[in-house]
Amino acid sequence: MIRVLLADDQPLVRAGLSALLNAEEDVDVVGVAADGLEALDLAAELVPDVACLDIRMPGMDGIDVAARICGPGASPAVPVLILTTFDIDDYVFRALEAGVSGFLLKDSDPEEILRAIRHVAAGHGTLDRTLTRRVVAEYVQRRRLRPVTAARGIDMLTARERDILLLLAQGMSNEQIAGTLVVEVATVKSHLARLLPKLGVRSRLQAAVWAYQNRVVTVDDTAR
Repeated sequence: MIRVLLADDQPLVRAGLSALLNAEEDVDVVGVAADGLEALDLAAELVPDVACLDIRMPGMDGIDVAARICGPGASPAVPVLILTTFDIDDYVFRALEAGVSGFLLKDSDPEEILRAIRHVAAGHGTLDRTLTRRVVAEYVQRRRLRPVTAARGIDMLTARERDILLLLAQGMSNEQIAGTLVVEVATVKSHLARLLPKLGVRSRLQAAVWAYQNRVVTVDDTAR
């Protein structure tokens, strides 16, 4: 069962998302918050599998909450999925830097929201497909967060880990990577578990950003 905390300052949004999630057999909404401070308290009390946070909330915005519950030093860390109506790039950049696992627009299809929550709960990052290319390209230009240099990072990776990193940067899921490389999904997960600490990153999403930042892969490569 995936235990979810919802935080949004709009009652109708909270009610709608709660109804959507609780209708699923494998999802349980264990907490609902109307502002950022309440979300912070509930996250500490409930330690959910995923916290779905809005960005603009009274008291403390969703990104500041995320930095407290999933950023460096958070213990236990709670994976965060940002759900918002705002696709302003600076919000996405702040969310990535706060360590969130995913970023999705509220007008996404219900199936996509459910899929994103399951992906985040399973340790996979997700970024709204309409935002991915432009956000990654702009993020590379404007941010210089390089925990490991390209040369050193690539040297530390095995040939198979490099293959997986390239496919990951193209937006492929574990299942798609496994199909492309003709290996088991469990094998992909094992390689990812070893790959992330070598690059000095904490999530699949950050690994993909690292690949673009260090020009291991470029936006033009993913367009082919």
